[in-house]
Amino acid sequence: MNREQRYALAYRALESGIEKNANGTVILVEGKRDEIALRGLGFKGPIEKLNRGWTIDRVVVFIAETYGECIVLMDWDRTGGRLQRRLMDSMIGLDIKPSDELRRALSKAMKPDTMCVEALTSFLGQPNTRFLNDV
Repeated sequence: MNREQRYALAYRALESGIEKNANGTVILVEGKRDEIALRGLGFKGPIEKLNRGWTIDRVVVFIAETYGECIVLMDWDRTGGRLQRRLMDSMIGLDIKPSDELRRALSKAMKPDTMCVEALTSFLGQPNTRFLNDV
């Protein structure tokens, strides 16, 4: 898959994520920079940060009590992969419906250009890209 095809895949994944987020599905990211990047790409719904001084278990319970559905979007490096697995397992254990589809699509599309959420805007542009204005 060439770069143009990979970026088209990333745009489609983001388009779907923006729509779900606009309809109230929370996105859980690692930190503030990830949230800033998603906001810059056009996400307007709820975004929660893992790195807020709470334990992972406390964040998961907060998500369960507050939302019910969650898109888990950790970076696609080794540490992000470990966090993703732990969060998904914890959420499933609390009957939350976690989704990792966005992360899997972005990971496939953006490797090797970037391994993290916060760098997406530098590769995919700002909210004026064609698909973001349609959502």
